[in-house]
Amino acid sequence: QVQLVESGGGLVQAGGSLRLSCAASGNIFSINRMGWYRQAPGKQRELVARISRTGITNYVDSVKGRFTISRDNAKNTVFLQMDSLNTEDTAVYYCNAVFTIPTMSGPNPLDAWGQGTLVTVSS
Repeated sequence: QVQLVESGGGLVQAGGSLRLSCAASGNIFSINRMGWYRQAPGKQRELVARISRTGITNYVDSVKGRFTISRDNAKNTVFLQMDSLNTEDTAVYYCNAVFTIPTMSGPNPLDAWGQGTLVTVSS
């Protein structure tokens, strides 16, 4: 029905940069909030950054000043520019989006997740 496809993960040395992308597709009325979460081995999934449809952003403290989230509403895509990466950023990164989709009972919200992309930062 709706799909989130992530790309851009990989292996990078500490201090380097990566750019994640996540494209949404499907039968969608609108995409509301979009964001990125991550889950490191042995840890719970945590919010990294999110952005509203109007561009209001929130970041977890540990990435402030290093990561930048942005979105292209025309292309239903959200990005995460990650700079000054360190080994603690190593995790599987998941794209998340809150959609409004058409249903038999009218428009309804849908919370969807991507499949995850691995980011590995080496020392």
